[in-house]
Amino acid sequence: MSKIGLCLILFILSVSSAFAQKPDSLNVDTTLLNRYRLEPRRNAFPIRIRPLQISEEQIPVELLDYKVSYWHKSVVFGLNFSQSAFSNNWSAGGVNAVALGTNFDFKTEYNKTPFDYTTELNLLYGISKNKGQTSRKTNDRIFLDNKVATQLSKHWFFFGSLSFESQFDKGFQYTDASGNPANPPLLISRFMSPGYLTESIGLEYKPVKYFDLRLGTGTAKQTFVLDTTIYHNQPDNYGVLPGHTFINQLAFQVVAAIDKDLMQNIHINARYALFIPYQQGLAYTTHRLDATLTAKVNRLINVTVNGTFLYDKNTSPKPQGTEGLALGVNYKFP
Repeated sequence: MSKIGLCLILFILSVSSAFAQKPDSLNVDTTLLNRYRLEPRRNAFPIRIRPLQISEEQIPVELLDYKVSYWHKSVVFGLNFSQSAFSNNWSAGGVNAVALGTNFDFKTEYNKTPFDYTTELNLLYGISKNKGQTSRKTNDRIFLDNKVATQLSKHWFFFGSLSFESQFDKGFQYTDASGNPANPPLLISRFMSPGYLTESIGLEYKPVKYFDLRLGTGTAKQTFVLDTTIYHNQPDNYGVLPGHTFINQLAFQVVAAIDKDLMQNIHINARYALFIPYQQGLAYTTHRLDATLTAKVNRLINVTVNGTFLYDKNTSPKPQGTEGLALGVNYKFP
């Protein structure tokens, strides 16, 4: 065999051996590989592992400045002014006149279930002056009502109330419209003549926030006439016997009140009181309705219509009434 043939045979054998060993190249020593992956090289930077320490740390926390208030207060102040003037030769006639009226309403309520406390103060006073006549009042009232109640169910409460009512100024009965000094007006009322103090306990029904109904099964009312000089001017003397300054009456009382916005700019406030004395006949049942309707023109200007209906046989055998219409400033806070 020639040298060329021998070399060719050796080349073929070496190539065949290389292809025969190719599958063995896939066998990898995983233990050695993992060692090289996990263990750092000798020339790598040293790694220091410190143990993790968790400790409690107090962090100051400031509480929000929020306070829960169970008090609700409102104040309403109104001032009405009217004036008219005529020249001496005004053909239609007329009398120069000035009128001023004011009202003040304060209401505060503490409501924390099941306890409820309400105080309401209502003050009214008006005066007018016509040319050639003395000044005369057009409205006069002091009314204070206090009520404490505890809740029995969703809409029913057990309540106790104390109310006071009187007037600021003297009241006269004018017999001569011209104001002739020869016929002076008769004094028929003044502060605490009459004056009323009423205590009541019973049940209260309050289905909604703006309406409540009181049923005073145990009610006592004291009527005061401290000025004895008006006896001869008032035949019934407000129910107080001549020679006495007050009378006490036990009765059943019903009080219904509504305080609601009828529309966006129209508000009504009304209170009806029914008083049935136990010691007198049904003819001496007292009815009183006070209502005020307020229409808001803007934030301060309002038109107010107020009226009172009263039937009390101790003061007059016939029903009594008063009405007023005014345009003025009315401020409510908040």
